[in-house]
Amino acid sequence: MLFDMIRDPGALVLAAIIVAALSGLPALLLREGPLGQQISAAGAFVSSLLALPSLCYLLLQGGAAASSYTLNWNLPFGPCEIALDPLSLFFLIPIFVVFPAGSLYALGYWPAATRRTSAYSVTFFYGLLSAAMALVVVARNGALFMVAWEMMALSGYFLLVAEHGEEEVRSAGIVYLVASHLGAAALLALFSGLRIATGGFGFPAPGALQLTQGGATLLFCAALIGFGSKAGIMPLHIWLPSAHANAPSHVSALLSGVMLKLGIYGILRVLTFFPEHPLWWGGLLTALGLTSALMGICIASAQKDIKRLLAYSSIENLGIITAGIGVFLIGQGTGNARLAYLGLAGALFHILNHALFKPLMFFGAGSVMHATGTRELDRMGGLATRMPWTSLLALAGSVAICGLPPFNGFASEMLLYLGFFGEALAPEPYLALGAPVLALVGGIAVICFVKLYGITFLGAPRSEGAAHGHEAPFSMLAPMALLAALCLTGGLFPQLFLALVNPALQGILPVGFVPAALPIPPLWFAAAGGSIMVLSLSIFLVLRGKGRTLPSGSGPTWGCGYLRPAASMQYTASSFGAFFGSLATPLIRFRIKADAISGVAPAAARLGYLPEETVLHRLVLPAVNLAGIACAFVMRIQHGLMQVYILYIFVTLLLLMLWVH
Repeated sequence: MLFDMIRDPGALVLAAIIVAALSGLPALLLREGPLGQQISAAGAFVSSLLALPSLCYLLLQGGAAASSYTLNWNLPFGPCEIALDPLSLFFLIPIFVVFPAGSLYALGYWPAATRRTSAYSVTFFYGLLSAAMALVVVARNGALFMVAWEMMALSGYFLLVAEHGEEEVRSAGIVYLVASHLGAAALLALFSGLRIATGGFGFPAPGALQLTQGGATLLFCAALIGFGSKAGIMPLHIWLPSAHANAPSHVSALLSGVMLKLGIYGILRVLTFFPEHPLWWGGLLTALGLTSALMGICIASAQKDIKRLLAYSSIENLGIITAGIGVFLIGQGTGNARLAYLGLAGALFHILNHALFKPLMFFGAGSVMHATGTRELDRMGGLATRMPWTSLLALAGSVAICGLPPFNGFASEMLLYLGFFGEALAPEPYLALGAPVLALVGGIAVICFVKLYGITFLGAPRSEGAAHGHEAPFSMLAPMALLAALCLTGGLFPQLFLALVNPALQGILPVGFVPAALPIPPLWFAAAGGSIMVLSLSIFLVLRGKGRTLPSGSGPTWGCGYLRPAASMQYTASSFGAFFGSLATPLIRFRIKADAISGVAPAAARLGYLPEETVLHRLVLPAVNLAGIACAFVMRIQHGLMQVYILYIFVTLLLLMLWVH
């Protein structure tokens, strides 16, 4: 039996999920020294080694060898089915790539030797979160799905509040819990509607759900709210900026690189239930996606907190993915096979790419924080000479996240550009307007990450922490190097990644919608990216050679009337983005705190500012506070007396019996 299981790739994937769930136990049991954390990291690598070859094998076989399993349970929710179809296999890949990378990174970033109060629990819940996300992807029963979804939400909460001694962290945890359970309430409505429509909690077969237009709309809206809140689609993103900013960096990498994608998975899974999709579904998703992308990157460009900037950038990238799904639905609804393929292929390809370059950027941010002790860009600078490997890998991630060649972000966004531009000659070329919006998003992203990289790594140190920065250890650099190499591979040879994307497409797109070849020859990506790399390297070598041959001298620098230049004369994060921030005032406001100045010879004063999102702080959060006030009466029935609670249960049972009768 064991030999048969080893030969079954699907069984190996399920075994990998179990190993991931148990990988954190050694850290809990062996609390003395780093041994427990190291064994847990080894367990993460074992789970990845079990899963990734099996996932790639099953996908490259076209998903034909995918399996389904039925668990025997005594719960009244029907058969508990677990299945591995191409869509599930595809979404499992980011989990088993980022999970071991983050576990290795944590050995240097969150070591048990210096984080004795939290390292063990963080390691345990890190594995549990990864296993819960994998279980969400393979579940085919609504009850099992909700159990795994809640496990994922609670594990994420305990990881987020690792530094719960800080008030900001506790506040972010509360917002995360509230948003998670509001989304879960929408999902309960979704699965309740499916139960009424199908008579069971099992997922309908693809294209088998026949509903009236009103019933389908209700289920779609419930799915969009429940899954869209997890994906961070605006305006359902209220939990995301604070959670990503306050979680440990390797946790932020897992949340942003993987967990956000499960919201996209849920939307795609629900879409497969229906044989047809109204055209307005695609229009709504496209509009929400482009709006999220544009607003997310605009707000990111004004941030001075490096992790909050990356958090808003995640909203931008998830918006691009959502827009791609909308383009797919529009193409499918209008019978445009090329448009449907480019939209969905671009979305799934970008899911895989974002799962590589966004953890790379969060790892880079964690390395910088580890070296300087701050998240504030205005207190960094000059780190390229002190952290050469981190700066090089962060540069690779910045180029990839801006969608520039030769890295993978360019390849996936190019598919979406082709889809938008292809509609320019259509009878009603409204969809072609998405191309300039996407180009604007890309331009602002370049400004944003030039600021991030330049302020962080270039110039002179702006604080003592930056002046005494040090390079990250090997355990932190190795995962970053792996992700950077994968980003470069995906940009030069996108056909390797698309070989994993196409099986998932064939399970969603109608027959005949997947073309035999890419609209652009794969050799074009390799030639363009390789040319840029050769040109950049040549320019660097020529300039360095000339610099060595020219005579050198030294002398005083003109300091504009000052005796000598100072670090305070440099651009800061706020001054660099001041012009663009002034153009984006409808989206961003700045809360300024300044000490009072008085007297003939005033003492030193401090000036601080905090960029805030207008929509979130003036519309969404006030609405949530009003809802909290409206529901405050519920607190009156919480007396804390057991006798009263027993009375509530008795009254509820009596009313239910009368209603049934």
